[in-house]
Amino acid sequence: MERTLILIKPDGIQRQMVGEIISRFEQKGLKIVAMKFLQMSSELAEKHYAIHKGKGFYDELVSFITSGPVLAMVLAGRMAVKQTRNLMGATRPEEATPGSIRGDHAMFTGQNLVHGSDSDENAEIEIANFFEPSEIVNYDLATGSWIG
Repeated sequence: MERTLILIKPDGIQRQMVGEIISRFEQKGLKIVAMKFLQMSSELAEKHYAIHKGKGFYDELVSFITSGPVLAMVLAGRMAVKQTRNLMGATRPEEATPGSIRGDHAMFTGQNLVHGSDSDENAEIEIANFFEPSEIVNYDLATGSWIG
C-alpha cells in the first residue's frame, strides 16, 4: 500500500471545493489516513516548495500557498501517487483532461486547486513535512481489504 500527500490549496478552500475533491479520491477507492486544516507558514511553504527554489515562479508559489488555509491529507491505497496524479489532471488546467479535478474546475496554473506528491520518494518527504507518524491512522475499510 502506498501513501501520498494531497493539499487542497487556498483556492480550493475559498471556492468551497473540499467536498468535491475529497469525494473524487474516496470514490476511486483511496483511503484518508490523516487530515488537518492549517494556515501554512512561510517556513513550511519554503520547505514544501524547496525543489522549485530559484525558479521564476517560486515566490508566487510560496505567496499563494500561504494566502489562505489549506487542507492537508495523507491518502493510502494501491498506486496512490499515480492514482491521485491521474485524478488531479495536468498541472496546467488548459492541458488537464475533462473529468479530472483540474480539467473540470481549475482556471489558472498558479491556482489549480490541489497539490499531490509526484513520486513515492517525494510523498514520504512531503508527508513528514506535514504529519507526525502518530497522526497517521491505519485502519481497515468496511468495504473490504482490496482497497488498501
